[in-house]
Amino acid sequence: MEQQVLELLKEEYPEIEFETTKRLWDDGILDSVTLIGIVGALNMEFGISIPYVEIIEANFNSVAGMARLVEKLQAAK
Repeated sequence: MEQQVLELLKEEYPEIEFETTKRLWDDGILDSVTLIGIVGALNMEFGISIPYVEIIEANFNSVAGMARLVEKLQAAK
């Protein structure tokens, strides 16, 4: 799942170094517009709906965190 999320993010946001950055949220790399775009892209690509309460640092600080969130939400469907 992590590789699928990474490929999507690299396609949508080629200017962000998702592979090497492990603190996307903490380091301020993700601004609010980018974060909303990522949420939308993940929702559409993986057929999920990310609730507002899941838009937290732990879920969006890295590609691994986003992949875990996608897997969790897909399993809950």
